[in-house]
Amino acid sequence: MNEEYFGYKIRQHLNRGLHELRPETAVRLAAAREAAMACQRQAVSQSLLATVGGFVQSQFDNLRLKQLISALALFIGVVFSAYWIADQRVAELGAIDSALLADDLPISAFTDKGFDAWLKRASPQ
Repeated sequence: MNEEYFGYKIRQHLNRGLHELRPETAVRLAAAREAAMACQRQAVSQSLLATVGGFVQSQFDNLRLKQLISALALFIGVVFSAYWIADQRVAELGAIDSALLADDLPISAFTDKGFDAWLKRASPQ
């Protein structure tokens, strides 16, 4: 006998026995079922909206403090490194500009196509 057939037979037997129950027993079973269902109900701590805001709120409620601090530290590190790289680039361009302004080069040197390559080769790194 397979499991599905066995389950089917049990269901039929229980359904047949249901019609033979006394009314007092059916009332007690219904009360016991309601009491069991009342224990299963859980209070909702927040209202769940079918919007992005409800989803975002539930995601932030599940975050731990360590995760939030590490994400903040990562963000500060990225911002600081971007600032530092930009500052280095500005300082490099400033050094090239001051060298060009202090030198006596003709205007045609600035328009020469090989001038950029010469600048990169000649600038100290």
